[in-house]
Formats: sequence, structure tokens, C-alpha cells
Amino acid sequence: MFSLLSLPSWLLGLPSLEWGSSLTDSLLQGLIGACGVSVLNNLLKVYFFVGCANNPEHQPQKERLWAQWASLDSVHLAGLALILTVVGARVAALVVLEFSLRAVSMLLSLDKGPRGTERLQLYLLGQYSLGCGLTCGLSFLQEGAPHCTLNLLLGLWLATLLCQGARRLRHHVYHLYELHSSQQYCGVCLGLLAGAHSLPRMLGRALAVAFAVGDLAAVALINRDFLTTSEAVRFWTPLTICYTLLVIYMQEEQRQHPGLQGQVQTVLVRMGSLFVLLLTVGRWLDLLGVLISLLGELWCLVGTRTLLDLCQIQDFPSQRPSGSASAPQPSAPAQPQGTAPS
Repeated sequence: MFSLLSLPSWLLGLPSLEWGSSLTDSLLQGLIGACGVSVLNNLLKVYFFVGCANNPEHQPQKERLWAQWASLDSVHLAGLALILTVVGARVAALVVLEFSLRAVSMLLSLDKGPRGTERLQLYLLGQYSLGCGLTCGLSFLQEGAPHCTLNLLLGLWLATLLCQGARRLRHHVYHLYELHSSQQYCGVCLGLLAGAHSLPRMLGRALAVAFAVGDLAAVALINRDFLTTSEAVRFWTPLTICYTLLVIYMQEEQRQHPGLQGQVQTVLVRMGSLFVLLLTVGRWLDLLGVLISLLGELWCLVGTRTLLDLCQIQDFPSQRPSGSASAPQPSAPAQPQGTAPS
């Protein structure tokens, strides 16, 4: 007997709707990935704003952050979701693996210098890679699931809640942090005054889990296209050599040109190298995915110029309050003499 409960599975079984169902799942994955990037971006802006508000020497940078927040976040979110939807799974997997290798190499090479600043810069530059990692992870985990679309809808609902919560926190800190922290009025603002320095550590742990899942999914998604071990070796050998040389070049280039212009140049070099590599071992559709990834990288770099500049002129890990949250003025850092530009 036909029932309404069996209608969705009956419709999805039609060959004419198979492509439409796949497109819907890809769109949901892109939206979830864009929401994850938005959460990271908003929390980083909260952290940088608190660091600027606690230091009266950086009021101009705080005003620049203030002006940035008036931009259309919804447009940026929608554009990133569209880019993550149309980029191919293979290219997204390659982007995730390249960033993970670059991140591990950078973390292992950190010395006793400004390691907090380099970590923050890594978080800023890994936004598009995070979106690709989330989409790869979802694509791998939901592959073959009987209720894939429903699972993705539930995931999108959760991601939307987190995105809206991070956005409300950002607006609250923007409007009321200085007032509430000085008058000891709001628990959220007092918590940020006392423990904002631990926010990068929390973000680092969350990103480590996200990229660990994304890396495993990326390797599985790439290997499923190979029928024999020799085909996999012919693909992974030049890819590993190219990525290793690229990581060494990127580290030296970022030390010489740490600003936004240098980051744009590194994005062009990375995507250009990946484009040339896929000309020999990839597919024609992958080349289009590389061009879309280039657009996604540049799209995520929009609006990060102020944050990248703050990474260079201010050692944010040293911006810790000397006392508890009962400090009468948030503009008095523990060591104001140590926050001058190096």
C-alpha cells in the first residue's frame, strides 16, 4: 500500500532526480562549510577586538575592525557557500592536504619567538581550507548513508545555530564590551576580559580535529578513483614532491612578505603549482576546480587585511590581564610597554 512516508525514497529512486539529489547534498555541504568558516572568522574578530580594546595604543585598529563589521557578512557567506558547492571533491581534498602539510611544517618549525602571532596568521589563512575540509569530511561520512539529505539538513541546522551565536557574540562585544568590562556588568564581557587569551588555544584544538577528519576523508576520496596501486603511486609521488617543495617555498616567502600582498602572491603560486601538476596527473574538470579554489582563497582573504596587520604589530598572546576580571579598567593591559611594534 502506498503511503506518504515512502514518497521521499520513491522519488529519490527516480533516475531523473538522482542528479538533483546530489546537487542538493552538495549545496548543503557547502552551506555547512561556509557556516564553519563564518564561526572561525567571527571568533577571531572577537579576539582581535578585545586585544585592541584592552590596549589604548591600538584604537585606530579597533576603529578599522569596527568599520569592517559593517560589511555584508551574508553576501560573503553566500558567496563562499556557492564556491564550496561547485568546487570538485578531488580539488577540495588536495587543498586540505596542502594546507595541513603547510600547517604541520609551520608548527614544527616554531621556536621561542612570536609563536602566538604565527598561529593566528595561520588561522586567518586557513579559512578556505577549513571550508574544504568540512565539505570533504561530510562527503566521506555521509557517502552511502540511507538518509544523507536529512542528516545534512540536521547538520546545517546545528551549523546555523553556531554561526548565529558567534555573530551575536561579535555584535555584543562590538557594542558593549568596553562598557560592560569597565562596570563589571556582563558575565560574557568579564569572561573575555579575564580569559580571552585562551580563545586561540580553543580554536586550535577545534581546527586540529576538523582537519584530522578532513585529511582522512581527503585521502579516501582521492584513492577511490584509482583501480590499481600503480595508478595511486603515479599520482601521489609527484604530488608529494610538489607539496614538499611548495611548503618550503611558502615558509620563506611568508617571512619576507608577511602582509596581505605577500599572501595573495603565495595563493597565486600555490594554485598555479596545483594547476600545472593536475595538467599531468589530473582531469580536465579538476582544472576548473583549481580556478574556483583560487577564487575561494581570494574571497576569504577579503576583509582580513586589518587582522593580518594586527598580527604583525601586536603580540596578542601577551595581552593578558594582570589580575582577575574585577579590574576597573579594561584599557590597562598587564604589560603595556611590551605591545609596541617590533
